[in-house]
Amino acid sequence: MTDFGIVLTAMVTPMKPDGSVDYQRAEELAKYLADNGSDGLVVHGTTGESPTLTHEEEYEMYRTVKKAVGGRVKIIAGTGSNSTAETLEATSHAEKIGVDGVMVVVPYYNKPSQEGMYQHYKAVAGSTKLPIIIYNIQGRTGVNMTADTVARLSKIKNIVGIKEASGILEQTSEIRQKTSKEFMIYSGDDDKTIEIMKRGGCGVISVASHIAGKEIKKMCEAYLSGRVDEAERINSRLSPLFKVLFITTNPTPVKAALAMISQPVGGLRLPLIEANESEKEQIRKVLKDLKLI
Repeated sequence: MTDFGIVLTAMVTPMKPDGSVDYQRAEELAKYLADNGSDGLVVHGTTGESPTLTHEEEYEMYRTVKKAVGGRVKIIAGTGSNSTAETLEATSHAEKIGVDGVMVVVPYYNKPSQEGMYQHYKAVAGSTKLPIIIYNIQGRTGVNMTADTVARLSKIKNIVGIKEASGILEQTSEIRQKTSKEFMIYSGDDDKTIEIMKRGGCGVISVASHIAGKEIKKMCEAYLSGRVDEAERINSRLSPLFKVLFITTNPTPVKAALAMISQPVGGLRLPLIEANESEKEQIRKVLKDLKLI
């Protein structure tokens, strides 16, 4: 059985002042995250600004993070695209670099049918030995993968889990009912982690773990150990953080928050822009209230 752990951080991509990728800082951040609750790192996902990274930058990020922490945590490469051919190519490169698995987003913008989604993932799975996590996020892709399609795909040996960010909690329950217990269901939203775990989830692919990784790990472990009240208490305490990190488009708030906890990662690439003063003040207040700064 594939086991990527409980808390996977959807890692940001650090940038230099000129807008180029800061690989040295990426190495340092990867080590920081490994020291602070992350069982694995998802590199080049949406939080990593995948839409504006070149393929060369993407592959160099995989190499950099693997070299930094490859022996300590799992490295999951975000190789998904709205082009099946490009996804196959990126997945092949990631496999050669030696990552532990890939996360493949439902193809965005071109709105495939359920059968189109199935054929896309079947093609990716047939092209690699790497374990694959499906990433379902209707808010960014324009389409929702149904529980029935997830169940069909879960029968393919190396499709091992899903990052479920559809926002439809009933769908998580249905996926759990229709897949084997080995099939991993990760929450794709920090604020829904406990609710998804109640419905059979195994953990979270998190943004907030950049800031409160140890606490989020403690929360998930408490829930899985049956200490539900403790997990609920931590969740309630961290709830303002989960909310404030999404007051504008991710990863704008988390990059601002990282600077505030002395883990600066630079700015963002257009069309995303840095947090404004009002947003920064809201983020700073939450971090102070939680005694994170």
